[in-house]
Amino acid sequence: MSGQAAPRYVSRLTRDTLALILAGGRGARLKDMTRWRAKPGVPFGGKFRIIDFPLSNCINSGIRRVGVITQYKSHSLIRHVQKGWGFLRGEFDEFVELLPAQQRIASNWYSGTADAVFQNLDIIRSHNPKYVLVLAGDHIYKMDYGAMIADHVEKDADMTVGCIDVSLEQAKAYGVMTVNEASRIIKFSEKPENPEPIPGKTDVALASMGIYVFNTEFLYEQLLKDSDMPNSSHDFGHDIIPSVIDKYRVSAYPFRNEGTDESAYWRDVGTVDAYWNANMELVSVTPELNMYDDDWTIWTYQEQLPPAKFVFNDDDRRGMAVDSMISGGCIVSGATIDRSLLFSNVRVNSYTDIKNCVILPNVDIGRNCRIKNAIIDKGCTIPENTVIGEDLEKDKKQFYISPGGIVLITAEMLGQELHHVR
Repeated sequence: MSGQAAPRYVSRLTRDTLALILAGGRGARLKDMTRWRAKPGVPFGGKFRIIDFPLSNCINSGIRRVGVITQYKSHSLIRHVQKGWGFLRGEFDEFVELLPAQQRIASNWYSGTADAVFQNLDIIRSHNPKYVLVLAGDHIYKMDYGAMIADHVEKDADMTVGCIDVSLEQAKAYGVMTVNEASRIIKFSEKPENPEPIPGKTDVALASMGIYVFNTEFLYEQLLKDSDMPNSSHDFGHDIIPSVIDKYRVSAYPFRNEGTDESAYWRDVGTVDAYWNANMELVSVTPELNMYDDDWTIWTYQEQLPPAKFVFNDDDRRGMAVDSMISGGCIVSGATIDRSLLFSNVRVNSYTDIKNCVILPNVDIGRNCRIKNAIIDKGCTIPENTVIGEDLEKDKKQFYISPGGIVLITAEMLGQELHHVR
């Protein structure tokens, strides 16, 4: 069916589609990592930001009309999109357009995911799409949206929800659906306390990925109806989907590895532990997320930086990295990096040992440090002789410790006021 859809047929569908990426959320479960930035703007994978993944999926799927809906502390996200995603040609009706909260229709800021789209209805109408693809801007995955849109059209659906298998415990954080033999959604529960498992599978549930395909006129109709509901939270999961599944054709599109019944790679990096784990997966020998895939490039803005550099080769002072990813502009000076991921422009000085760490850009780590199981946020300067990750009781007096024992370190925790709030 959709997997064998003719390329020209799919290309017509994607050309008639407008994608809207919901990138306005704070992502409070990431704690201090989102104190100064929206969750979709958080760096990921050594050189990217989280939003680069849905944006790249759009471009690789042939969807060249994209709106990015922003709200919470969006400055760094907006700068990133302006720098890295301005290569599309307006004369060919290709664009990545920023849609900040601006009270276009209502007097309030965006109050939910559906309201964020509703308040941009006039802009959507101006582009006159046949289909609207609504995407969460805060997940890590590679997906061909063209196949999903084709499946939506072939099933003559009014709305299609992208979904994936998750454990019953994980499902408590998502919208969970029940489908019939024709993949039509017959029940939908947002963040249920007791998720309903997939028939025949006792340990997994079918969860929403926060990806929706709408027939445009149907979307307009439902958003206008929802806007008049005084008790609505104006959210797709809480309000829109439950209100339409009985009366309209709402289809589920399971995200699978091609040719199999296995769920494809998809990560919600919404907690400190999930973020650390997803980055750590990348330094394994054969990670599930292939960052070296020439057929599905992840695009981003990147500075022009010199190659990573490793200096000194004495027995007690050797600049080296094992089972690690080291980005451009880094200097490892007589230090040892073990199973870690360093973003750009990180400096690690002599006699320092780093293990199981995610280190964001522009971090400077002093001499004689021992740091393990940590995330170090952008711009931190770690003093000489610092030990982190060996005594969590001591660490939690200054830093955030996740339920999984990961230490989150930010400049503010170190007393370094990067953002000059005074």
